[in-house]
Amino acid sequence: MARGDCENAFQAAAAADGIVLVRARVPWINQRGHLGLPEQAAPVLPVLDEIFKTLGGIEPEQAAKKATVLPGDFLHVESGVFIETDEEQHFTSHRLVTLSLYPNDVPLGFDLDGYKRLCETRAHKADRYRASKPAIGFGPGGRQRQRAFNDALRDLVTPLMGHPPLIRVPAPDRDGAAAYAAVRDRLRAAVGL
Repeated sequence: MARGDCENAFQAAAAADGIVLVRARVPWINQRGHLGLPEQAAPVLPVLDEIFKTLGGIEPEQAAKKATVLPGDFLHVESGVFIETDEEQHFTSHRLVTLSLYPNDVPLGFDLDGYKRLCETRAHKADRYRASKPAIGFGPGGRQRQRAFNDALRDLVTPLMGHPPLIRVPAPDRDGAAAYAAVRDRLRAAVGL
């Protein structure tokens, strides 16, 4: 399966069901991460800073990045609902660390315990995906830690920016149509259908 096929299949299945999704691009999710957030996100800065440091983030490198938008998966414009489809590489041991640091009262659009279980059962494989790829702000072999941080950034900041909690859709087997079918009712309710 080619890169983007899972997302394309998810988007097509949603469209066939009357849910029009566009690619998500918002200025407050950018390469600077927690160092490039607007004032509305201040309540989550302490936990994002803790996550960043726990993942071995390198603050001077992160601060030197440009505030270039990090494209996400989808946005349902009318409802303001953001959706992320998570393939295998999102279920690493690093992602489990971030999920474990979430405050108890954070509004989420996915089952936190279910995501932790997916990380626990899939990390043995997911941890090998691009394990040696470097990432500015996270150093050598930092791409997985960077992805885990960016996922946490989206989860924690989205509600503070006036949007419903971000909906995460597990798609570890890269089957976008099946992933849509699994969340169809929840997604339809979230977007007001």
